[in-house]
Amino acid sequence: MLSGFTTRRVDAGEVSIHVALAGNGPPLLLLHGYPQTHVMWHRVAPVLAGRFTVVCADLRGYGDSDKPRGGGDHARYSKRAMAADQVEVMRSLGFERFAVAAHDRGARVALRLARDHPEAVSRLALLDIVPTKTIYETIDQARATTVWRYFFLIQPEDLPERLIGSAPDFYLAHTLEEWCGTPGALSAEAVAEYRRCFDDATIHATCEDYRAGATIDLVHDQADANEPVQCPTLVLWSASGIGAAYDVPAIWGEQAAELSGRPLDCGHFIAEERPEETAAELLEFLS
Repeated sequence: MLSGFTTRRVDAGEVSIHVALAGNGPPLLLLHGYPQTHVMWHRVAPVLAGRFTVVCADLRGYGDSDKPRGGGDHARYSKRAMAADQVEVMRSLGFERFAVAAHDRGARVALRLARDHPEAVSRLALLDIVPTKTIYETIDQARATTVWRYFFLIQPEDLPERLIGSAPDFYLAHTLEEWCGTPGALSAEAVAEYRRCFDDATIHATCEDYRAGATIDLVHDQADANEPVQCPTLVLWSASGIGAAYDVPAIWGEQAAELSGRPLDCGHFIAEERPEETAAELLEFLS
């Protein structure tokens, strides 16, 4: 789906990561969210490839990357482990320092990447998240109703796996429809790709991703909660989504030493619902 991009698998140590690459110029890593793949960038990445060497990666557990089984402590799907994958990918491609733009779960990986590997990240762009720690610390009935996956997907294996696996196409379609604020914005080809990759292994891996978010990730986040990200940081968010539930600028103002950003009039899938605005914001920030 990404015109002009070539694909390959890159050895990241414990796992092999699937990536799509194109362009010339400074390196830029793009990370996707749940329940998607790198294909979510299909309307934005070709524009960015005009100025950057763009690497669109499938996170471990997603897309065509490896999907190891989780463990009791969920460490295999900690954001620390998933961030380390991407550092190894970029180093294997010859990039020691690079910019990162990421959405949803990928943005949580990107945030941990910037904290654990500050020497590697030149600029950080986060799409439509607030920190996981903030979600769990400020939860109330209204928010719990809208972020129910933060409580459903973390249930012990394999309760959510069996329930989702009994009707994966229905669950995936429901999730995409629930989060998309622009009817018809998700292309049929992209949705077909998300559906192709949403198999039993991915369902398990993505539950482990959320389980890690409710356990080991919170331990890691608490340990450096008072250490702001030092690289320039851009935050874009849905005005009607998290923008209606959180004071996004205030929250990120405590997390980043140099912050910019704004809300967009769309739902959760910013890069697919507002691709021109997303590309323009990223080009301005990254340039």
